Amino acid sequence: MSHNSFGHLFRITTFGESHGPAIGCIVDGCPPNLPLTADEIQAFLDKRRPGQSRFTTQRQEPDQVKILSGVFADDRTNGPVTTGAPIMLMIENVDQRSKDYADIRDTFRPGHADFTYQAKYGIRDYKGGGRSSARETAARVAAGAVARKIIPGVTIKGALIQMGPHKIDRTNWDWGQVDRNPFFTPDAKAAAFFADYLDGVRKSGSSCGAIIEVTASGVPAGWGAPLYGKLDQDLAAAMMSINAVKGVEIGAGFESAAFSGEQNADEIRMHHGKPEFLSNHAGGILGGISTGQDVVVRFAVKPTSSILSTRKTITSTGEETDVMTKGRHDPCVGIRAVPVGEAMMAIVLADHFRRHRGQVG
Repeated sequence: MSHNSFGHLFRITTFGESHGPAIGCIVDGCPPNLPLTADEIQAFLDKRRPGQSRFTTQRQEPDQVKILSGVFADDRTNGPVTTGAPIMLMIENVDQRSKDYADIRDTFRPGHADFTYQAKYGIRDYKGGGRSSARETAARVAAGAVARKIIPGVTIKGALIQMGPHKIDRTNWDWGQVDRNPFFTPDAKAAAFFADYLDGVRKSGSSCGAIIEVTASGVPAGWGAPLYGKLDQDLAAAMMSINAVKGVEIGAGFESAAFSGEQNADEIRMHHGKPEFLSNHAGGILGGISTGQDVVVRFAVKPTSSILSTRKTITSTGEETDVMTKGRHDPCVGIRAVPVGEAMMAIVLADHFRRHRGQVG
């Protein structure tokens, strides 16, 4: 299986399966002499960790990260620092329940990658989905923590702005609320509604989707390159690579199709001797190059495919049957996608920062 790597000058390669002994990643292209500890990485992993509320899977994984290479410490470094060598990060799996999948080893679950993995490789890991499981995203979050070290001055924040058909009220937006509720939503009123709504979804054995918005502030003008190294191109690829993501937009995105040219144009004036944009429909990117405004990306996460309702399907031998998925699953996988989206934003920006310096100095 190829294509497990992402990035160019800053590059990550993830490994491991949902029900294997461990998952992890190799981070290549990290500059030397950056302070880096496991605790710093752990802080981001704890945001994504399962089993923290009744609204996520009850699989109990501590997601404790270990740094196996690429850092060095002695009395001269005043703590662990990167060496410039590949950084290997490993997270052990400790709470697998593979028996939950024994009944469906020969059955394709609708909405999952079971059928396509079998069609492509002639073999699949039916225990938790193997590489297709969202468990793989823990490795991305760990890599994203390293990426943030490379882009000082850039602040990355993510938030859940829609659950199922229900949107937040953007006039209530308060970043301080994101860490005060289990949904990573910036609207306190919406968070209370989401709790009741998702309880109903969960108790019915169903699932729902979500939309996540990720913003990067402090990105200077100039990152990204035409024509096939556009910043928005790589951000779209990064977000689409996240498990269960089915749509991505930059800035106003699909809404811009309804704008007039006058409405869509981000007009510019001078303010204290510097260019100032009067709006940000472009999401901080023009011609594939950052403008200096906030970089804004949204992505849509489909409903979790593992549900308790019986669905029509077929077996690996072509027999028609029905299937009901047992086990521990997120009723809304979009909740834990917030820190994953932040990580992928950091990984892309770290890569483009290094590519920008390599091209223009």
